[in-house]
Amino acid sequence: MQKKFLVLNFGGIGDQILFFPVFETLRKTYNNPYIMLVTESRSRAAGDLTNSIDEVFVCDLKGKNKYFELIRLLAKAYKNKYDIVISSGTSQFISILLFLTGIKERIGYDSGRLSRILLTRAVKLNQNQYASNMYHDLVSAEKEDKIPEISPLATLGRNDGVKTIVIHPGVSKLSVQKNIIKCWATDNWVKLIEKLLFTGNYRVLLTGGPDDAEVIEVFKEKFPENIAETRNIKDFVNIVSQSDMLVCVDSAPMHIGVGLRKPVVALFGPTDEKKLLPMNNELFIAIKNDNLDCRPCLWDKRQTSCEKQDCLNISPDEVFARISDYFVQFK
Repeated sequence: MQKKFLVLNFGGIGDQILFFPVFETLRKTYNNPYIMLVTESRSRAAGDLTNSIDEVFVCDLKGKNKYFELIRLLAKAYKNKYDIVISSGTSQFISILLFLTGIKERIGYDSGRLSRILLTRAVKLNQNQYASNMYHDLVSAEKEDKIPEISPLATLGRNDGVKTIVIHPGVSKLSVQKNIIKCWATDNWVKLIEKLLFTGNYRVLLTGGPDDAEVIEVFKEKFPENIAETRNIKDFVNIVSQSDMLVCVDSAPMHIGVGLRKPVVALFGPTDEKKLLPMNNELFIAIKNDNLDCRPCLWDKRQTSCEKQDCLNISPDEVFARISDYFVQFK
């Protein structure tokens, strides 16, 4: 009999990509399961990036119509009669929400006594690990095999002697609005691009979405021939899939690069690279300011960025050197 899963994973596209191994494990464990992902509107495109999701249900529980959205979600759960509900949320509200769905088997993180009462399986939350592994703990009891890697999203490539480097300089506008500052200074990006182009060994493609319009305008003036238009996530995936490397900050594009199994050079400021990028993998290079004792601070010590933002003082020369060293080592 086909098992029907209701999976709640709110957050951005990056959070969805980090969650993909959960879906893969469910598909390996159960015979032809039906999986519906519940997420917020900004992540509705997650279904375009994997074949492991059958349906995406958009539900903005954080918006002004949150009570109406909650009723919609519960009505969907009652109508479709799911067998198992899984949530990546960590608050006690989540255990109440899962209980209200009426679904017999409810899996979530142990957030206290209430969660242990309302959930049929309260999983110990271990945040001191790569986030994808943390999510996978939710289904680790289902299948004890090795955690699946985030699957390649495409396999195209190019090899003409000149390395193609995709640079995505921006972060989501929502992060900036919340005073979560993770972006490198525009002047630093300009210096890095100039150094890369000067060598003649690299072609550079600059990408950006609607949230990056302002910074892209700056680059258009200096590098008009290096702008790659990306109207949606599929366009970005196609461009990165044909490249030799992605250079970016801690953002959703970084997780897409990981999913594509492309070399990724990621710049980290206040966030913890050990939780957001696979460690001990030569494909993925985290660059951060090692001269500060206060980083990483975001989420563990504070919820917004500090005023100094010294953690983002990363030299363009260092980034250039790490890029060059990679291609020397892996010709």
